[in-house]
Amino acid sequence: MFYLVNTPWWLKTLYRGLVWQIPTKEKVLFLSFDDGPHPVATPFVLDVLKKYDARATFFCIGKNVEAYPQLYRRTLMEGHRVGNHTYDHLNGWKVDDKRYLENIRDAARLIDSDLFRPPYGRISAFQSSLLRSDPFNYKIIMWQVLSADFDRALTADQCARYVIRDARPGSIVVFHDSEKAFDRLRGALPAVLEHFSGLGYRFEAIR
Repeated sequence: MFYLVNTPWWLKTLYRGLVWQIPTKEKVLFLSFDDGPHPVATPFVLDVLKKYDARATFFCIGKNVEAYPQLYRRTLMEGHRVGNHTYDHLNGWKVDDKRYLENIRDAARLIDSDLFRPPYGRISAFQSSLLRSDPFNYKIIMWQVLSADFDRALTADQCARYVIRDARPGSIVVFHDSEKAFDRLRGALPAVLEHFSGLGYRFEAIR
């Protein structure tokens, strides 16, 4: 399984219209969670974030919002932001544009947000251009640091170390509130929050 934990400069240059980090000189991190809501992982994440008075951004799959509307509402009520992550977690490189856009529209009926993150980070330049224009007008949010909590070959400690090593002020960090990632998430997330809280960081939602 190939993936980049720390997004290189050249990739950001290729996709200039996408948001990779939030420019700031303050000690702020932007934690984000993909693929929820999930009946076990999402309540865990919300409880841990509350302990650290942290706000985050949840990129939700439409069918999961449909299945767990109470978790979606709780996420909003606790001061977090949500974003569209398609209805079925579609890979933009593997489906035609018409199906991809329809799937995003289906999710948008359930997820009221101007934020979008492509599943797997895979989106074509054409799809990106369409989604950033009328009638969608999305801000497409990518990331600076990937926790890799989806990788079953890693431990929670390794995932935490990736984030601790690479995150800087303004970094957008990706975790996953999903069944697949939960074994690593439940150890990595508290470790990351504890470490950066000790350094005086705040955790804010993407606006």
